[in-house]
Amino acid sequence: MVDFRHAGGKASRTAQRPARTVEFICLFSLITSLTPISIDALLPALRDIGLALNVADANDTQLIVSMLILGMVFGELVFGPLADALGRRAAIVGGLTVFAVGTIVAMTATSLEQMLVGRIIQGFGVAGSKIGTRALIRDRFGGDAMARVLSFIFMILVLVPMLAPAIGKAINDLAGWRAVFVLYLVLGVVILVWLLARQPETLTPERRITLSFRTLVGNTALIVRHPRVMAYTIAMGLVFGAQLLFISMAQAMFFDLYDVDDAFPIYFAVLALAMGAASFSNSQLVMRCGMHRLSVVAATGLSVASVVALIGSAPFGGAPPFAPFMIVCFLLFFFFALLFGNLNAMAMHALGRVAGLGASLIASLSSLIAVVLAVAAGRLYDQTVYAAGSGFLLAGVGALSLVIYANSKSNASI
Repeated sequence: MVDFRHAGGKASRTAQRPARTVEFICLFSLITSLTPISIDALLPALRDIGLALNVADANDTQLIVSMLILGMVFGELVFGPLADALGRRAAIVGGLTVFAVGTIVAMTATSLEQMLVGRIIQGFGVAGSKIGTRALIRDRFGGDAMARVLSFIFMILVLVPMLAPAIGKAINDLAGWRAVFVLYLVLGVVILVWLLARQPETLTPERRITLSFRTLVGNTALIVRHPRVMAYTIAMGLVFGAQLLFISMAQAMFFDLYDVDDAFPIYFAVLALAMGAASFSNSQLVMRCGMHRLSVVAATGLSVASVVALIGSAPFGGAPPFAPFMIVCFLLFFFFALLFGNLNAMAMHALGRVAGLGASLIASLSSLIAVVLAVAAGRLYDQTVYAAGSGFLLAGVGALSLVIYANSKSNASI
């Protein structure tokens, strides 16, 4: 039986039945999956969308991925304070509603510009569910226990990149790319009904923070001035940016370098197995080794694997044989998953009652860094692995430096 230690709040002091905890993990895995499935299910359809919308530069289709994340940057700033003032459920419900609006806009797009607007709105909405979920989990769990819960959620989430591209391709082949957005609408409705029926609010009225400009500015200043929180946030941005860069160009890279088209979802699923293995490993090791030590190991591994990818690709003009390419990508995905969950848990650990605002600032700043990195490096894609490899190297070295720096600073709670 899984032993979860709770921290903070009335809800966290109530003993949770194992079945209820399992349902909690399943529900919030599904909520959290909205972000990756909104990306991964659409990957096999990017070329068809580009053709349908008459996109002149093929690299512009990468924006369909990155603009969703850009929308999250703004949504996270809005939904964080709302989660602290109105409750975690209100933030999730509001986000799901906006997500549905963006889905309809993108589904009916007749130009790349309308598609990108729809994706930005989608991202704005999915931020509500993301922020509300993180804050709600922080209400119920703390420290290494929170990292373990996030690891279990991440283990379930690994099914999304494994299955979503195949599902998206099947839907695209059968009914066209617009039908993929219908899938998003259905998922949103299922999540909304399940949440309202089964998940109580965890932020009690006496712990809510009234919306006021002065309070918002003051709490923001406390969070931004916290060196550990900011160091982990920047590290998350670099790591997420490297993954976003790879994902946005993955379909093109597999096709251009290795002529992989129909089998793309299969190979992408293989890489997703690395994330599942890393999440399972983290869930077993984090209580014994601690988040800091695992983060240092993962950041070091990410850096080393990136160097191997760049040096090993040079004799082949940036297009290494397929088998070594897949092996290195598997390692990169493994270290990314091992690192990202721990960075998020360590960043959230010191936030206390401002978990909603803190989660929004952490997510927004890290997403902004990720978008800048992915868009800038994505423009450099030249049908080689150099752009992706350089992005992962920057992420690994940067994250390692920031984790070491953060560990030298005070861990006092806000």
